[in-house]
Amino acid sequence: MSLNARRNRQLLEATAPLLLEGERVELTSLAGVGSVSVRRQALTAAVVGVLSAGTVMATVTPRPLYLVLTDQRLLFFDGNQGRKPGRLVLNLPRPYLSAGNSKKAFLGLQFTTVLSLAGEEHGLKVTFPVQHKSDGPRFVSMLPVTR
Repeated sequence: MSLNARRNRQLLEATAPLLLEGERVELTSLAGVGSVSVRRQALTAAVVGVLSAGTVMATVTPRPLYLVLTDQRLLFFDGNQGRKPGRLVLNLPRPYLSAGNSKKAFLGLQFTTVLSLAGEEHGLKVTFPVQHKSDGPRFVSMLPVTR
């Protein structure tokens, strides 16, 4: 399921002033970008468990960002915890992007891929949550595949 109509419209409105002459939007979605170390997850769970006497459980997740894939670029906007799209966070040129290591994750409820940018050693992990899981394979199919 892609973004609802209102959120999609808001995202397109945020994107419109940034589009180059003749640039077209091909895909919009919401995804978690980046990764959280096991150490940070364990530390957060331990601190919250101690402070709440074991009555609350906490998890740490990657930062949610709206993504807009155009025919020329990949734009990431602040996700604002699923509310109206915020400021532009990242702008990547599409010709230098590729996707690899794509798979279903967390019991098949999420879809994960790693974006590679030409000339960079480390990739950028992108996780599509359950609501937007179907956007993941579409997103990957629009980019060259990294082996």
